[in-house]
Amino acid sequence: MTVGRSSQERLDEMQSILDEMAERSPDTVILVEGLRDRGALTILGIRGDIIQVQSSTGIFPVAEGLSREKRSAIILTDWDRKGGQLCRLLKNALKANAVPFDDTLRRRLVTIARQDIKDVQSLPSLYSRLVQEVQAR
Repeated sequence: MTVGRSSQERLDEMQSILDEMAERSPDTVILVEGLRDRGALTILGIRGDIIQVQSSTGIFPVAEGLSREKRSAIILTDWDRKGGQLCRLLKNALKANAVPFDDTLRRRLVTIARQDIKDVQSLPSLYSRLVQEVQAR
């Protein structure tokens, strides 16, 4: 458990983040690492364009395509070392192509989840566990 935050507070914050992703503008895509991350977001009710940057043609072509299409992005990579490196590469590529991006949702997720999980694909299990902890009270 994250020190200083109750299960209810963590669940509320996680729900707030999920709501923000679900209610994002139609021209905003979510950038994830792979297929399992995309599946996890779908399980959590996140719809719309979710791009897997690991299985695409590469980071720069993704950024260039978003720039051409006048779209923005939410960066949602894992919070392990590899995910952090990928986040930095994505931010640089998006900046270089003048693509607006948001990485604050990722940072907020890291704050509430890093003690328990290290990746996007584990979010549904964390969410379920928090719901169970809150209901057990």
